[in-house]
Amino acid sequence: MASTAKLLDGFKRFQTQYFGDDSRLYASMKDGQPAKTLMIACCDSRVDPAILTDCDPGDLFIVRNVANLVPPCEVGGDYHGTSAALEFAVNNLEVENIIIMGHASCGGIKALWESGDDDSAQSQFIHPWVSIAKSAKTWVQETLSDAAPEAQIKACEQRAILESLANLMTFACIRERVERGELSLHGWYFDIAAGHLLCFNPQTGAFEVVTS
Repeated sequence: MASTAKLLDGFKRFQTQYFGDDSRLYASMKDGQPAKTLMIACCDSRVDPAILTDCDPGDLFIVRNVANLVPPCEVGGDYHGTSAALEFAVNNLEVENIIIMGHASCGGIKALWESGDDDSAQSQFIHPWVSIAKSAKTWVQETLSDAAPEAQIKACEQRAILESLANLMTFACIRERVERGELSLHGWYFDIAAGHLLCFNPQTGAFEVVTS
């Protein structure tokens, strides 16, 4: 069983860095958080948004879920964790950027890609959740039917980001701020094997490498 000692040692280093001789950062945030960017990322342990972007505490408001998905706006049901975070980030923090951070080798998208019509009976939560991006899977199957399996999976991972960007616009508070020019939406994709970050370019309709 993995020990928590490493985590506790890490907290001690954090405490020394931010609450030791120089505690100005957290002192400045004691009454609220200053984040102006919302990052929606995957739960995957390899894709920590703050580490990938070398951010300090307070820089990012982060939502992490399976496959970094945004559901469409709907008020049915009882629990809407991702939607609640969106509402808070936009209405309370007045964030200026929302970034969907997808990544290669995503287990959630793999589950979507390999799922069949009866998989909801085998998975109580995962398959119903990743079905949010079912249209991304359909698009790849119809558009890239002759591509290699690896290329199809990658395309599905990236297409799911675009589906989540579209779903963001179903939230009135987001759509209104985007239309007023007060909020920008971004799609990013982290290529784990290559160590590259790709950003979606709406003008070219492609994910393009911005770091190498």
